[in-house]
Amino acid sequence: MSTTRTVRSLVVVLGDQLDSAAAAFDDFDAKRDIVWLAEVAAESEHVWTSKPRIAVFLSAMRHFRDGQRKLGRTVHYTALDEHGNTQSLPTELARAVAKLRPERLVMTEAGEWRVQAMITRAAKAAGVPIDVRPDRHFFCTRADFAAHAEGRKILRMEFFYREMRRKHRVLLDPQGEPEGGQWNYDHDNRGSFNKGGPKEVKLRAPALTQPDAITREVMALVEKRFASHPGELKAFAWPVTPADARVTLRDFVEHRLPQFGQFQDAMWTDEPWLFHSRLSAAMNLKLLDPREVVAAAERAYREGRVSLASAEGFIRQILGWREYVRGIYWRHMPRYSGLNALGAKEKLPEFYWTGKCEMNCLRQSIGQTLEHGYAHHIQRLMVTGLYALLLGVEPQQVHAWYLAVYVDAVEWVELPNTLGMSQYGDGGIMASKPYAATGKYIDRMSNYCAGCRFDPAKSVGEDACPFTTLYWDFLQRHEALLAKNQRMALQIKNLARLKPAERAAIQARAREIKANGGAPAAAGGLLAL
Repeated sequence: MSTTRTVRSLVVVLGDQLDSAAAAFDDFDAKRDIVWLAEVAAESEHVWTSKPRIAVFLSAMRHFRDGQRKLGRTVHYTALDEHGNTQSLPTELARAVAKLRPERLVMTEAGEWRVQAMITRAAKAAGVPIDVRPDRHFFCTRADFAAHAEGRKILRMEFFYREMRRKHRVLLDPQGEPEGGQWNYDHDNRGSFNKGGPKEVKLRAPALTQPDAITREVMALVEKRFASHPGELKAFAWPVTPADARVTLRDFVEHRLPQFGQFQDAMWTDEPWLFHSRLSAAMNLKLLDPREVVAAAERAYREGRVSLASAEGFIRQILGWREYVRGIYWRHMPRYSGLNALGAKEKLPEFYWTGKCEMNCLRQSIGQTLEHGYAHHIQRLMVTGLYALLLGVEPQQVHAWYLAVYVDAVEWVELPNTLGMSQYGDGGIMASKPYAATGKYIDRMSNYCAGCRFDPAKSVGEDACPFTTLYWDFLQRHEALLAKNQRMALQIKNLARLKPAERAAIQARAREIKANGGAPAAAGGLLAL
């Protein structure tokens, strides 16, 4: 690459910023500006990142690189296995600045506080100014969320969501009121399957993206370079280009959105996708604009192809929850990442990295996570997350696992969902109460318990469900704190009915589970595999 010309702007593009229309490109001049991307091992090793997640990022980055070059833009791209790669974002950026000598750096604001701080420090150390621009990908800017939060002691998603609906004119009637007369149809969206499972409601497999030459090359590289990392690539089929993402969107709206609302919380053995969209990774890497996704769902409702409950339930996850979580992240970072309101200190069980566990619900949820880099929101909140909460795992360890294993994990969305919503580590900033439940919840929402030796109705005994044991132990450990929470009143009242001997038996079994690395002893006293 010639360095005789003057480089005006080195446009820094991170792996989750793959949008040609991003603010960083607003005044791009192909004659004077250069696009910069780098694949570095450090971003796959600061948490023990799974193979599917690494492959999604690297493949999408390489496709973006080629797309930029087709637009006539010069791209300075460092591949993971390129000679001289220092495997660190700041040092690779420093190398590029020293070689290209740009007048300035330009970037869209990062999605992770740590990364933004690294890039800012690197620019300062190199003595080059940096222009950090707002991320237009979102419906709500960080400044807008700060304005929404001003003067509010408690920030709840529902009120923010209504504000967003009004501002962006989504699912409103001609009078500007919520379509159908109410804002939220969550009560219609908690269905579970009958004994026949999802086949009874005509579940159709999603259209999967078959790996092309670039993706296959990345998969081979990941298998070689990150051989010891968790996860598998045999079933890799994620969208890695905007075109792929739009095919996935159309397939979802036509074939699964109609029943998404009713069954969005349901789970079923060996069915990883069910009626979910598989779009979160594409949106989080900026391959797909959330406005396009919301518009497609609303259009399907207007045209009578899906129910209002399905359209609203899906839109709420994007226009409401996704935007709200990002606002919480940037409002409270960097302090947020260190919060641990419940004082949890247990280690994350080893089986979270292997899937080798006697509890069928965890084996199913973790198994598909390692195979696909995916689990839907209830599997994350009410199976893997719930177990870690009840066990008392340090929330920072839970956060590191979620960030490592899911293809859609970028810290702005993953950290609040994990530390706040799932683990109640923030003490109520995100959730109004801990999401604590016995194994009966999982039994109600899935068929997992039918294939498991543990009884969700029992809290003690060899066949007692560990979720149920740990639920009652959790309530006992935090009884004083939870008694102050009105939304926990019924659960604390039920706890008060337990006799001292029952409490002691539950605590004893909980200690056994913790002493066994977070898993129950197998039948006959042998350690669980």
